[in-house]
Amino acid sequence: MQKTYVLDTNVLIQAPYALSSFEDNHIVLPLAVLEELDGLKNSEGERGANARQAIRFLETLRLQGSLIDGVSLPSGGTLRLEVNCIDTPLPRDLPEYKNDNRILKVCLALKNEGQTVILVTKDIVVRIKAQMLGIDAQDFTTEQAPVREEQYTGRCEVFVPEACFADFKKKNLSPDDVYQAGPSGERLSVHLEPNEFLILRSDESDKKTQLGRYNGRRIVPLTYKKKKPYGVTPRNVGQRFLQEALMAPPDEAPLVIVKGMAGTAKTFYSLAVGLSAMLEHEAPQYRRILISRPNAQFDDDIGYLPGDEAEKIAPLLRPVIDNLELLVDQNEKERYSDERSLSGKIEELFDRGYISAQALNFIRGRSVAQTYLIIDEAQNLTPKQAKGIITRAGMGTKIILLGDPDQMITLFWMSAPTASPTPQKR
Repeated sequence: MQKTYVLDTNVLIQAPYALSSFEDNHIVLPLAVLEELDGLKNSEGERGANARQAIRFLETLRLQGSLIDGVSLPSGGTLRLEVNCIDTPLPRDLPEYKNDNRILKVCLALKNEGQTVILVTKDIVVRIKAQMLGIDAQDFTTEQAPVREEQYTGRCEVFVPEACFADFKKKNLSPDDVYQAGPSGERLSVHLEPNEFLILRSDESDKKTQLGRYNGRRIVPLTYKKKKPYGVTPRNVGQRFLQEALMAPPDEAPLVIVKGMAGTAKTFYSLAVGLSAMLEHEAPQYRRILISRPNAQFDDDIGYLPGDEAEKIAPLLRPVIDNLELLVDQNEKERYSDERSLSGKIEELFDRGYISAQALNFIRGRSVAQTYLIIDEAQNLTPKQAKGIITRAGMGTKIILLGDPDQMITLFWMSAPTASPTPQKR
């Protein structure tokens, strides 16, 4: 049965493509939504850009016919503007001059006509008001991450028959060789994603474990498990997987997403592998290490403060500098005995071009080639911003997104943290 969805303005501001997300159902845009889009089209940043994109899409539909009478959508449904419903009464405590209440009035009128009406809004208060009026209201969930239990973690535990387990280092495993145990002890097949890491357990002894990676065809042993990038040794399974993902060449793993709570060495390990790639090889694997962190608003300039770009964003990069101090001088007892010498070592890395820092809003529009690009605090990026960074990667570039979803300032799409870093090579 076809339904009628009434969209709030905030849905289009977050996802201007939302008009194409309701399949063959009917979409109604109250006139109040059109007026709010008009008021937001000149706003700066992503808010204004999304408003303009939604308006441009409405213009393409207007050229097909009358928006008041309704036009067909590419998804198979219809869209129309609702300019009537002015005589539908609202409770006295809901003033009609407010745009949110005008939208509710449209929903109420359509419901009184016998239609199956669903209000789609990101505003929790509006959803509460809708419930008070007996109107079905939902959040726009198309781009929301799955619940924590269903999110991709980048690794899984599987059982392996003892004979295959013993020969794993000599003979790679087939995905059909591994299984998981069901509720009643039955063997369940495992669906593996390319570059997913595995903890392999012998089905005859829980104490026997090995680590592997699915390369898209076979399950193979870790390639870099004996490496110590820049003198750093992994301390747990998560860091072993992290090292494998970071040290993989960019043609094999161009994007690595690392999720983990504070203190799991996400930034520290990423810098260690980057410095190793730059300084511990006869021919550096990358031209440079480029580091950036999102400020509170990705689209805002970093300001008209004195100094060059690096000096302006230095406060944002202080956590990175703290980790560099641990790496350039690994003698814990003597590290801070000479602060000037320690600072000089870090400054030399920047002065010689091994490491550089850049504001995120200057990365857009560029093509970043042969670069080890670290985006710290990536949980504060929106999906659109993250996509804008990833699409800047040129030949030979490796992008590392680091984040703790429990420390979000703005809404992000990454899943919950794990006890140790969980790299995702896709």
